[in-house]
Amino acid sequence: MSRVEDFLSAEEEQEIVAAILEAEKNTSGEIRVHIESHTRLDHYERAKEVFHLLKMDNTKEENGVLLYVAVNDRKFAICGDKGINRVVPKDFWESTKEIIQSHFKAGKFKEGILQGVLKAGTELEKHFPWGHGDTNELSNEISKG
Repeated sequence: MSRVEDFLSAEEEQEIVAAILEAEKNTSGEIRVHIESHTRLDHYERAKEVFHLLKMDNTKEENGVLLYVAVNDRKFAICGDKGINRVVPKDFWESTKEIIQSHFKAGKFKEGILQGVLKAGTELEKHFPWGHGDTNELSNEISKG
């Protein structure tokens, strides 16, 4: 079994999906988590590539957020679309990264992802509250590469 499959248990993955559902409950924003083993690209550049491959740049309000993890590289990145980047505080992505990183350093990968997802959801709710007729535009399942 590859390290991607070993990174989170099926139960942990379901906890993350539940956190995504919770984080998206009061916002039109979209949050995804993508896990793969390795990339030859810069990790942030790869995250932006995956963002596009997952069609996260096709949301109505340009308010998608991706948490990307390269397991074997022991690296991660978090990125948002144009809409959210225009409205979040300057230190938002860095502070979110620090929260995730503190958990990852302690070997608490699920907790780091959960905290990153929930923090993104709170910020999305401030700027992109759920409105009547909003639909879930993207899957909440964890994607793997």
